[in-house]
Amino acid sequence: MSQAVVEVSDLRHSYGERVALDGVTLSVDAGEIFAILGPNGSGKTTLFRILSTLVPAPPGRVRVLGLDAASERDAVRRQIGVVFQAPSLDKQLTAAENLTHQGHLYGLRGAELARRVADALAAVNLADRAGERVDKFSGGMRRRVEIAKGLLHRPRVLLMDEPSTGLDPAARIDLWRHLRQISGAKNETGGGVTVLLTTHLMEEADQADRLAIMDRGRVMACDTPAALKERIGGDVITITSRQPEAVRAAILQRLGVEPQQVGAVLRIERPRGHEFVPQLIEAAPGMVESVSVGKPTLEDVFIRLTGQRLAEAPV
Repeated sequence: MSQAVVEVSDLRHSYGERVALDGVTLSVDAGEIFAILGPNGSGKTTLFRILSTLVPAPPGRVRVLGLDAASERDAVRRQIGVVFQAPSLDKQLTAAENLTHQGHLYGLRGAELARRVADALAAVNLADRAGERVDKFSGGMRRRVEIAKGLLHRPRVLLMDEPSTGLDPAARIDLWRHLRQISGAKNETGGGVTVLLTTHLMEEADQADRLAIMDRGRVMACDTPAALKERIGGDVITITSRQPEAVRAAILQRLGVEPQQVGAVLRIERPRGHEFVPQLIEAAPGMVESVSVGKPTLEDVFIRLTGQRLAEAPV
């Protein structure tokens, strides 16, 4: 079995009277890509800030590679790389110069620093662009330089906050290809870098090995994307209507099925959903505007867990 490299146990944190984390417990295994999915205000950014040691952790609640994040904060910092949501590159410097200045912060100098800069840029396929100024780079390339900065001191855990921010779809695909290369590559300890990231994007979380869904400071579920979607247990039927309450009542009365109402949309989870569509239309004649049937998505999982869409969750 893989050994947990990040362990969070009953973690709580508040900003005054506002509870940001309410008993969060999770673990991240060595070499996996782990996503924390949730809307703004779910607590994922606070959790990220605690894991990256920007916010002090309560004693005994957070361990990274066996180190207590409260009492061994400096040791934790030497083992983690951090890529923040906000860009941190100097656009007037080359890719190599940005990494060189990062290396100085870790006490690296001379030939060893030059070798690490070359290795880090090679890890994100930018070795041939090392001497170019980053203001000439695309958004995806700049993000890769940010990752190279985070990898420069050869951390065993890479923390990333909303890594796809500002990237177009093609750049996101490119980013994830490099994340998989990083997590799969062998390092000095024999394993790949463990990647833990926060995101509010369903399609991004769907690519992780495992993910935790957070809402209102709590972990609502934690598993592989496939296992979470299997909890739905069938197809998802979505019904739109200008009279959702009336349609909901009609379906309940005539078919004995109570749809879940999310705003103006009704949802029903049912095996072989396409066979149920004619009955739905007949149950509410003239009131149904559209019906769609699809396989479960992480959005459906979030709706089942919270009763609302991810984009509609309060901040």
